[in-house]
Amino acid sequence: MMPALSVTRSILGQPWRWRGSSADRRDEAGQADDLVTQLLLARGVSRAALDSHRAPTIRGFMPDPSIFRDMDVAAARLAKAVTTGEAVTVFGDYDVDGATSAALLVRLLRDLGLAPAAYIPDRLMEGYGPSGAALVRIAEGGCKLVVTVDCGAQAFEALDEAAAAGLDVIVVDHHKCATTLPRALALVNPNRLDEGEGAAHGHLAAVGVAFLLGAALIRTLRAAGWFADRAEPRLIDLLDLVALGTVADVAALKGLNRAFVAQGLKVMAQGRNLGLAALARAAGLTAAPSCSDLGFALGPRINAGGRVGKADLGVRLLTTRDPAEADAIAAELDRLNGERRAIEGEVTQAAEALAAAQRERAVTVVTGAGWHPGVIGIVASRLKERLGRPAIVIALDEAGVGKGSGRSISGVDLGAAVLAAKDMGLLVAGGGHAMAAGLTIAADKIEAFADFLDARLAADVERARDDRALLLDAVLSAGGIAPSLVDALEAGGPYGAGWPSPRVAAGPVRVVRADIVGNGHVRAVVAGDDGRSIKTVAFRQAETALGQALLGAGPHRRLWVAGRARIDLWNGGSQAELHLDDAAWCD
Repeated sequence: MMPALSVTRSILGQPWRWRGSSADRRDEAGQADDLVTQLLLARGVSRAALDSHRAPTIRGFMPDPSIFRDMDVAAARLAKAVTTGEAVTVFGDYDVDGATSAALLVRLLRDLGLAPAAYIPDRLMEGYGPSGAALVRIAEGGCKLVVTVDCGAQAFEALDEAAAAGLDVIVVDHHKCATTLPRALALVNPNRLDEGEGAAHGHLAAVGVAFLLGAALIRTLRAAGWFADRAEPRLIDLLDLVALGTVADVAALKGLNRAFVAQGLKVMAQGRNLGLAALARAAGLTAAPSCSDLGFALGPRINAGGRVGKADLGVRLLTTRDPAEADAIAAELDRLNGERRAIEGEVTQAAEALAAAQRERAVTVVTGAGWHPGVIGIVASRLKERLGRPAIVIALDEAGVGKGSGRSISGVDLGAAVLAAKDMGLLVAGGGHAMAAGLTIAADKIEAFADFLDARLAADVERARDDRALLLDAVLSAGGIAPSLVDALEAGGPYGAGWPSPRVAAGPVRVVRADIVGNGHVRAVVAGDDGRSIKTVAFRQAETALGQALLGAGPHRRLWVAGRARIDLWNGGSQAELHLDDAAWCD
């Protein structure tokens, strides 16, 4: 019997509700659903599709690559390059999705007998995406085929210059497209406005689209008899890269993406990729990486090189076949990640101070001269989480040109708004997807841009915030927070964007002890009426209403606590603990 619970306004000011329908917890025969079934149903899976979602497989969710526009053209051109031994350059973005996409195609083409080059632009010197100058240099070096990954959908001028230089360009991207497409031999992107059946896969990260191109390429070569006397590459062995890029790019873990991550984690556990294995060691991971490790341990380290001026380190790490080189690059990325954290902390502090003066804005837009453009995306994410609304952080250079990065909340399409602002002449460049966007802007246009976003997105932001509630998957007594519960909950994973980690409420409890640890975290031991206690942690909450409530709770006040059940692995521990999202007084 679950404890009764009704919270209309919590300590953080939000109602608590069941995820999905609390009534839909029995099957057609009236039998109580097991916990995994409840988790799947609450995340939108129909009863008819339960079996395929319990253990998602690539075979179960993989579409025919040919449903995507230009996919067959791209595969045929790459197949020609393979069979003729042509020089190919893979041009990637400097973030994790770009690095994993580039590494996947480099490794695949290498297995097919080519010696592809990888080109990753310098964030500070070259900016985002392909430039005409870079593509012309590639053509002048004798290469006739470039594949751009995680970029190119908005590279109109650059691709015009590439075509003039005699370069064939295949664009593999997932960012929002304009009505008019840039000039390319093929543009494979599920978010093309003219996409048909493939539009259903618009949630794919670029590395997922690259995987589908790899499948189409292998199929094309197989049909041509290319593998009659040579081994066929195992594309499935590259799923560790797909999993990493998908999670790090915060792509929705539904359908094919969930299968990519579930199966990719299995490949990663085998340590096939020397670079990833070295990076896991550098990050201090002692067990097989989990989904959260991809997002919080491995992804940031791959990103670190691109953020602080060594853009190609990620691709080099992910494609190396030399164990010594893998260890050396992993160590360097780990060091750069520490440097990145220090820079990020300084910019975050300044950005939060500016954001405090924008309480009436639907979208927070903050600007700073001299801010490092390599960390503004992370800072925007921090602001978004703290303020509960979209945030854009703009770093101004000495010439008065701003590089901006934005993060959005569920239900607010920031990428479309940025494209609209570009069409109105407010931006030099810009693009993205629903949850994230990047832009270049002149300093004198920033205020007008902020006003435009407010006017366009205010209603969406208000609606999204009004709908905000803490969604629960289970309610337990304090004693129910146990390792067995964590194991049961994990069986419904992998979890991430669009497939949220289960949240449980426990109580009623009293705070036995609470203190501040680390960088503003609140650690509290709470005990139920039966005397059974659990450890809880509220990360970065020391100065919030939640943190203050825990620190100031007297021994006689009872409350409910809600969050994610985890195993405490610190110093080899194995007890369950609760990572808090909120709490509510019982009286």
